[in-house]
Amino acid sequence: MGSPGLSNSATATRVGLSEPISTGGPSEFDVIKTRELEKFLADAGLYESHEEAIRREEVLGRLDQIVKKWVKNISRAKGFNEQLVQEANAKIFTFGSYRLGVHGPGADIDTLCVGPKHASRNEDFFGELYSMLAEMPEVQELHPVPDAHVPVMKFKFSGISIDLLYANVALWVIPEDLDVSQESTLQNVDEQTVRSLNGCRVTDQILRLVPNIQTFRTTLRCMRLWAKRRGVYSNVTGFLGGINWALLVARICQLYPNALPSMLVSRFFRVYNLWRWTNPVMLCPIQEGSLGLPFWDPRRNYKDRLHLMPIITPAYPCMNSSYNVSTSTLRVMMEEFQRGNEICEAIEASKSSWDILFEPFAFFEAHTNYLQMDIASETEEDLRNWKGWVESRIRLLTLKIERDTKGVLQCHPHPGEFSDKSKPFHHSYFMGLRRKQGTNPQKGEKFDIRLTVEDFKRDVYAYSSWKPSMWIHISLVKKKGIPNFVFPGGVRPSHSPKSAAEIRSVSNSPQAAMSRRKRKQDEINKVVGLTDSSSTAVSASDASLLDERRAKRQFEADVVDTSSNVRCPENLSGDGPEVAGIVKSTSPAMLSSTACGSSLGTTMEKPVIEQSLQPIVIHQGSSDLLDGIGGVQLKSEVQDNDRDQEIKLSEFFTTDQALGAAIEGEGSSIQQIGDLEELEPLELTAASTSTHVPTQKPLIRFSFTSLAKATSNSAS
Repeated sequence: MGSPGLSNSATATRVGLSEPISTGGPSEFDVIKTRELEKFLADAGLYESHEEAIRREEVLGRLDQIVKKWVKNISRAKGFNEQLVQEANAKIFTFGSYRLGVHGPGADIDTLCVGPKHASRNEDFFGELYSMLAEMPEVQELHPVPDAHVPVMKFKFSGISIDLLYANVALWVIPEDLDVSQESTLQNVDEQTVRSLNGCRVTDQILRLVPNIQTFRTTLRCMRLWAKRRGVYSNVTGFLGGINWALLVARICQLYPNALPSMLVSRFFRVYNLWRWTNPVMLCPIQEGSLGLPFWDPRRNYKDRLHLMPIITPAYPCMNSSYNVSTSTLRVMMEEFQRGNEICEAIEASKSSWDILFEPFAFFEAHTNYLQMDIASETEEDLRNWKGWVESRIRLLTLKIERDTKGVLQCHPHPGEFSDKSKPFHHSYFMGLRRKQGTNPQKGEKFDIRLTVEDFKRDVYAYSSWKPSMWIHISLVKKKGIPNFVFPGGVRPSHSPKSAAEIRSVSNSPQAAMSRRKRKQDEINKVVGLTDSSSTAVSASDASLLDERRAKRQFEADVVDTSSNVRCPENLSGDGPEVAGIVKSTSPAMLSSTACGSSLGTTMEKPVIEQSLQPIVIHQGSSDLLDGIGGVQLKSEVQDNDRDQEIKLSEFFTTDQALGAAIEGEGSSIQQIGDLEELEPLELTAASTSTHVPTQKPLIRFSFTSLAKATSNSAS
C-alpha cells in the first residue's frame, strides 16, 4: 500500500526543467518565520492525531484484505483452477492528499484497487465487490458512481471516508511489488483504467521531482489552507484543486531547493503574481511515450492552445490538469496572487503577519450583485445525485455569461454550497458578478441574460437521471439581500470588512504602483547582479543564470510586459489603459520565449519552453483580467420577452474562440475524488430557445454606466 513517504535530501542542485534560481540556504530570519508559520498551521488544526493516523492505516490494511479475498472469489467463480485462484491477487494504492502527506483530520483517502485482466469493472468491481462491502457492518454510505468520468465507489469504512477507484491491468497475476509508475502498466488497458491509474502515477512523480519532501509538504499545507480560505480551492467551479496546487508548489520547490517553507510561500506569490499565462507550468519535459496515448501538445491540438492556465501533470500521458479555469476565475486568482505577494513582502519587512495572509475572503462583501442558484429534491439520495450533477455544470454558467455578454460580465463563483436548515434537501450556490475592467459602455447600456440562464437550465435539466422532484431556480440578489443562513451562525456581520474594490483601490493608488515598479526594477538588478549595461558581476546564489546581458534584457522585457498585463489597473474607472491578463502572441516564438514571468525565474524557464513547445501560437479573445465593480447597476424584473429584449439574438449569442479554453469532448460527468478532482470537459454550444424549461423565467437585466464619463460630463 502507498503511504506518505519519507523526505528526500536537498543536496541535488538540479531537479526539474531548469537550474534553480537560488541554491542558498535559509537565513536566521527564515528559520524564525518558518517556526511561526508551522505554529500557525498547528493552531489551525491541520494535523491529525496519532490515533487517527493509526486508524487510517488499519482501515487501509483491512481494505487490502477485502480486495484480495474478492479477486480470489471471482477467479474461482470464473472456473480458474485452485492454483490460479491462490495466485490471484489485487492491491490497494493511495494517492491524493494522503499519499502526498498533506491530509488533515477527517479527510477522505483516495485509493486505487489494481486487479487482474479477468476482473472486470462493471460486473466484478461494481457488482461482486459492491455486494461484499454492502454486507459489512463497518461500511456505511456506500455509493457507487460507475458512469463518472473516473468511475468510483464512495463509502465510509469504520468512519473513514474512502474513494475507491479500479484499474484492471493487462496482467493475469498482480505482483505485490507492482510499480504503477512504469509505463508498461498502461499497455492494453481502457481509458477508464488510464484515468484511474493517473492519480497514483502523478502523485508519485511529484514526490520524485521535489528536492525536499518535508518542506514541500509544509508549503503545500500552507497553500491549500490559503486557497480554501481565499475561496480559490475548487477544480469543479473553475479554480484549482488539490493536484493543481501541488504542482504549483512543487515547481517553486524546484526553483528554490534549499529554501524553508516561509521563503517558499513568499516566492510562490512572487513567481505566480508575475507568471505570464498562458505559458505552462511543468515539472519535467513532456514525454511523448511509446503507447500512442494523447497528451497535452498545443503544437498539434488546437483546443490545447485555448487553455488559459495550463498546469501540466508530470506523468505520461502528460495532461493539463487545470483546463476548467475560465477568464473570470483566472482573474480572481491573479488578484489573490497579487494580494499574497504584497502581504508576504510586508511580512518580510516585519510589517505584517501570517494571520493576515490567511484571512478568509469576505465573498459576500466583495460584490454588489450576485446570482443565487437554489436546488432541491425530495430525498437525501436524490439530492446527493442532483447536487453532484449541478456542481459539474456551474462553470458552464460562467462560460455562457462570458460568451453572451461578450466578456463584459465576469463571474466569481463561490466554491461551496450553503444550506438553509429550515428547508430540508435544499442547497444554495452563489456567484458574484462584476464588469470587466477596461470596457467603456455607453450610458444606459443593458444586457439581458435571461436567455443565458434558461440555456443553462436546459443543460442542467438534461440530467439523465432527472426526476420531477429535482428542481433549480436562479435569481438575482443584491448584497443587502443575501440570506442570513450563508453567514456563520446565521447572523449577518454588523461591521462589514472592506470590500475587494476598496482594497484594490488602495493597492492601485499611484504611490503604490510606483513603489511596486521600483521594487521590480530593484529585483531585476539584484537577480542578474547588474547595475548598468557594462557590469558583469553576478551574485553567488544566482551564479547559474544564463548570459548576464541577455538575461537582463530578457528579464526586463518580461517584467515590463507582465507588469502592464497582469497587475491591477491603476484606474478603476475604465479611462486608464486596459490590463491584459492573457498575453497575446502574434508569432509562434512568443510563447516559447518566456515560461515564467517571475522576477527571479524568467530566464530559467526560457530554454525549456523553447525546446519542448516551440512553435506554439496562443491567442485569446479577451485580454482584460482584473477590474472593479465601478458603474455597474443591475435590476431584475419580469416582463414580456419579445417586447423588452434589447439585444438581437444574432448579437446576443456570440461565440468567442477563447471560450474553448477548458472545453474539450462532449457531455459531462462529475467525479470529485477528494483533492484530485476529475471533471470531464464540457462542450459549450450555442444557446437554443426552443426547449421548454420546467421552471420560472427571471429577467436579469444589467445596466452599465461609466462612472468616470458621467463625472467628467457633469464637471464640464
